[in-house]
Amino acid sequence: MAQISLYGSPIAYTIAAASSVRAILKAICYHFEGHQALCEYEDSLYMLLFGLVQILVSQTPNFHSMRWLSISATVMSFSYSFIGLGLGLAKVIENGTIKGSMTGVPGSDLSSKLMAAFTALGDIAYSYPFPLVFLEIEVYTQAAFGTAERWFAEKFPNSWMLDNSHSFKFPLLSTLGTNFFRLSFRTAYVASVTGISIFFPYFNSVLGVSGSVFFWPLVAYFPAEMYLVQMRIRAWSRQWILLRAFSILGIVITVLGTIGSLEELISAKLSSEQSQFRTVSVPS
Repeated sequence: MAQISLYGSPIAYTIAAASSVRAILKAICYHFEGHQALCEYEDSLYMLLFGLVQILVSQTPNFHSMRWLSISATVMSFSYSFIGLGLGLAKVIENGTIKGSMTGVPGSDLSSKLMAAFTALGDIAYSYPFPLVFLEIEVYTQAAFGTAERWFAEKFPNSWMLDNSHSFKFPLLSTLGTNFFRLSFRTAYVASVTGISIFFPYFNSVLGVSGSVFFWPLVAYFPAEMYLVQMRIRAWSRQWILLRAFSILGIVITVLGTIGSLEELISAKLSSEQSQFRTVSVPS
């Protein structure tokens, strides 16, 4: 289950990468053309470019052992935090007050407000379990790659797809060794992630769906059940009741978050298709 949940992370990061590039291009466009300019950019091209880069990067062996990668990730994480903090403080200083309320963003009606609340539950659920830490800390799909390749090697120890290894030398890089299974599986994995990202380029909705679906099994059900069995908790004791209640709360969050996130995802997709249809239908 944790391995399956990892599949949502590269989808989210592919969408985030394309959205970030688009935001940078829009900022540059507005700077030179003014905010009245029509600065619109499609995400699909940048997702394809990101996917092509990831196909090459995914073949890198021992990716998690690279010291420079850990250092750069740490520096970038601190940079994101300070940039976000700085922008937030600048906005507060500009407005002269901290805006917002406990009721959140206003909705057009009760149903839209309710769906927004459900979607927010899905976003929170995505961040809470952080299933990557359950396995091992690697740049996000290396654990899934390793699991699939170990399983294939155990099931088919004499397969020619694993035995025939080939080496490639790229400029400015060390020699890269791979085999047919690694090349085909990782390429197909990245291609499927990129395809889903292009089809559903809605960051918050994807996060909400991914987080909601796996919240109950990873955060509530399996941990509670394992604790009950290992500690031999007596049925209907206080601990047993509390853990069961926690599990029930987890499945409620999963259901509500999934409903809200799917509704937002489908609505965004239909709205995008209708907008494209209107654009095509307008005579030039």
